[in-house]
Amino acid sequence: MDVGGRVSGVVKASLIAAARAGDTFLVKQLLEDDGDDGDYDERTAAFAVAVQAFHGDIAELLLCGGADASQCAPDELLPLREAVDSGSPALVDALLTHSIRDRYAASKLMEMRDLARRWCEAGAEAELRRRTGSQDDLVYTRVQDDEYYTVGELTLGGMTVRDGHGAILTGLEEMLGIRASCEELITRALDHDQDHAAWGRAAILLSHRREQETWTAAETLRADTDPSCRLFGAELMRLIELFADSHEEEFCVLATAALADWSAEETDSAVLTEVLYGLDSYAGPRAEAALLAHVGHHDAGVRRAVAAGLGTRSDSTYLSDEAREALLVLMSDPDTDVRIAACLSVGAVGNGELALSDAMAALLDHPERRVQLVAVYGLALHNDERCVEGADRLGRPRPGFRNEEAGYLDAAWRYQWRRDHN
Repeated sequence: MDVGGRVSGVVKASLIAAARAGDTFLVKQLLEDDGDDGDYDERTAAFAVAVQAFHGDIAELLLCGGADASQCAPDELLPLREAVDSGSPALVDALLTHSIRDRYAASKLMEMRDLARRWCEAGAEAELRRRTGSQDDLVYTRVQDDEYYTVGELTLGGMTVRDGHGAILTGLEEMLGIRASCEELITRALDHDQDHAAWGRAAILLSHRREQETWTAAETLRADTDPSCRLFGAELMRLIELFADSHEEEFCVLATAALADWSAEETDSAVLTEVLYGLDSYAGPRAEAALLAHVGHHDAGVRRAVAAGLGTRSDSTYLSDEAREALLVLMSDPDTDVRIAACLSVGAVGNGELALSDAMAALLDHPERRVQLVAVYGLALHNDERCVEGADRLGRPRPGFRNEEAGYLDAAWRYQWRRDHN
């Protein structure tokens, strides 16, 4: 094993040791190496070690990889109280996974709900100072807590906690069937920023409440002078549209109309980006016009949202002339992520139009591998022979990135099989 803790040569690291060390990348790589033939007892043991070491993200990764929490004795796992005190939503989720959730009585979960609420009401820093009695300078860092969200990590007087108690509280309330008010959930979210777990959990929970109160709150947030409030309102509308059973659902219709109107008046780039992402699954000329209006926006995030939204109509062979020209421009954008989003949209159209295929083929020579991967994928969806050479040049998926890269490369290999067997 090299100094960085990565697998090299014939020496293979222990999954348990990697979990204990908190090496997320190495755990992921080892799980990929073992695949479906891995030692599930070892994965379960590694899960117990990750929980004991407060590595909630790794514990969740191991659960997804087949670890069976029900095989862990209660004394092999961290007490739920310690997990709630830690402030890590991922760690609490790992201990409340469905296979062992019934170990905790409802009264115990209520105690944990009350504990999380006390942390929220006091504030992580104030409660940490109360517990340590220290008035020293506090060390604050931002850390990844699970695959999607981050939280703050605070260290003082030899004690370290994360500030994810709001997300923990929201999760426990939902589990217990306790309905927090719309206002309270919004307050929990706005105590943090968009990447924080408390924000994300509140937004998702509220978006599943298909009712007038939620919609009224979203409209109120849209009119707020604070960009953070508008950002949460935009995300809430986007999720209302995303989770709709159909585009004809009442609140989905309201959301898409409101987002289209909003896109013409929003001045904050971050908010506008969220608004436009709310239109990327809606098949209609009004949404397309709203997206096209921002093709040349100065902010790359806005242009990425435009690129992601164009060409997403349910009729996968349809692309308007205006959208086609916009995507050709966006595939040559100076921002790499804009190019990737545009290439993925072009690939999804799948109509094999030569100008679009040629633009994707040009990206096969891009210096970044992730751009080459989406170009291979898009060409394969267009049944373009050039995807085979592009895939051959890229080779096998890289260790630690196998799942992500295989999805793109598999499309080229499937095209090759169809070509050779028809």
